[in-house]
Amino acid sequence: MPLSVLDLVPVGSGSTPTAALRASTALVRRVEELGFLRYWVAEHHGMPGIASSSPAVLIAHLAAASSTIRVGSGGVMLPNHQPLVIAEQFGTLEALHPGRIDLGIGRAPGTDQRTARALRRGTGALGADDFPEALSELASYFRGEGPVVAVPAHGQRPAMWLLGSSGYSAQVAGLLGLPFAFAHHFSGENTDAALALYRETFRPGVLEQPYALIAASVLAADTDAEAHRLAMPGALQFLRLRQGDPGLVPTPEEAAAYPYSDQEQAFVEDRLAGQIIGAPDTVRDGVRALVERTGVDELMVVTGAHDGADRLRSYELLAGALAPEMSGAPGTMAG
Repeated sequence: MPLSVLDLVPVGSGSTPTAALRASTALVRRVEELGFLRYWVAEHHGMPGIASSSPAVLIAHLAAASSTIRVGSGGVMLPNHQPLVIAEQFGTLEALHPGRIDLGIGRAPGTDQRTARALRRGTGALGADDFPEALSELASYFRGEGPVVAVPAHGQRPAMWLLGSSGYSAQVAGLLGLPFAFAHHFSGENTDAALALYRETFRPGVLEQPYALIAASVLAADTDAEAHRLAMPGALQFLRLRQGDPGLVPTPEEAAAYPYSDQEQAFVEDRLAGQIIGAPDTVRDGVRALVERTGVDELMVVTGAHDGADRLRSYELLAGALAPEMSGAPGTMAG
């Protein structure tokens, strides 16, 4: 079972985006050594606690800082960009790092409407209704069949994935024969249904057989208690985001001291219940159960912690716990 990484490049309280990006550079090198298959970064905007607003720029850096691990987007939000721009960016990345680039595409803006309009510099509607048409245009540039020539996209073949948190993208991925990545880490209630829909609708296209991964929140530490202590800041950050107050990742001390209301406490507990948190044995058993239940081909791990060293340590403990089960050489597995 291949293991991969989804990195939101978290910025902790008292830290800076520069430090967060340095931590991610250290992390991609370490997980490559540990045998992880791919390393994705996600496009977010207007969130002080997430420093991954420019996936293509960051992917270029991370790919240059590593040598074998696949690097890509999880994902680029197609409504925010003209397809030609994405084709040029990822054609360039594939030309620089042949056989190592993944182009994961999402259909939601991934931000508020005001920011989305600033990204597009237009006044038209920002719905996802034109997603299939824009996706088709994007793919056409790599085949040299677009309305204009995209240099150096023409002839390049970054691996294209569809991302989703509901059944719509699952169905589109299945009908187009594309690999599918599902956001279990924030839409776990839809995971089983989306995966079933993807498999039911799959038609041979880019792939001959369906290939699905899920992104899951996993945090490992030396003890269950320590892992839960380290997981609390991410839960508080998510609570604040849902309350319309996005911010930096709190410290464990700040998270412990926060005056939760009964409703907030219930939200945090529900959030943590959907994650795999604990000592190595606890995490190993949780990962095994999730993979067995969903039947996915690959697990992508997102680990939210205030400190980059704790995040790196979590991936080390996870790899150690699952070492006998990790498989797959970079450059294979829907890549």
